[in-house]
Parts: sequence; C-alpha cells; structure tokens
Amino acid sequence: MNTGYKIKEYREKKNISQKELAKISGVSRSIIVGLETGTYTTTTTDTLLKIAKALDVKVQDIFLN
Repeated sequence: MNTGYKIKEYREKKNISQKELAKISGVSRSIIVGLETGTYTTTTTDTLLKIAKALDVKVQDIFLN
C-alpha cells in the first residue's frame, strides 16, 4: 500500500509507464517504484520536483491527503 505519494495515480492518468516516467523525469525507475509502493517514504525535494514536472502537476499534488 502506498503510504505517502500519489505518483502512480497521476502517472496512470497520463497513461505512461514507470520506465517512461523515469526517462522523462530523469529519476531512476527504482526510485519511482519505491515511492509508488511505499518502499521509499522519503526522497529529496529535487526528485519530487522532477517527477511533478514530468507529470505536469505541482509537488503538493503528489502527496496523499
């Protein structure tokens, strides 16, 4: 269960794979997987900014409410 981020939700809305998001954002697929699954519960601001930009959302949008 995802404990902190809505990355998967936004990624699936854009119909892109984890591999594609990794390529677009410049963030490794393993980090994306970890954030989506809750394996990683913390990351850098830079990583979140890259992912948010690639998904065309604000950083705060990818946090669970």
